[in-house]
Amino acid sequence: MTVPNKLRLLPWSGPEGKPCYLSTDERGGYISRLADNVEAVQLGTAAELLEEASETLSDRDEAALDEMRRLAKELSEALRDVLRVAISRGHLLAVDEPHL
Repeated sequence: MTVPNKLRLLPWSGPEGKPCYLSTDERGGYISRLADNVEAVQLGTAAELLEEASETLSDRDEAALDEMRRLAKELSEALRDVLRVAISRGHLLAVDEPHL
């Protein structure tokens, strides 16, 4: 018995900001590998921003308002990307988990 084809939420948006999905049973295909690589970059960027935020917040007297706004905007974008990755991987985990 084969597992039914499940949609994978991709780590980028389509026109008008709508989510993009991949419909395939092939885990090693080109688009799947591309999505894996984009997710890795997004997670790496989020980790770097978290480090920058920690440093900036620990030096409150020196942080300019414009710098804090930029950091907040970038952290919001990174959080959106990381949430999309978590949702996508959560769906993949749900598909891969054995049903008892």
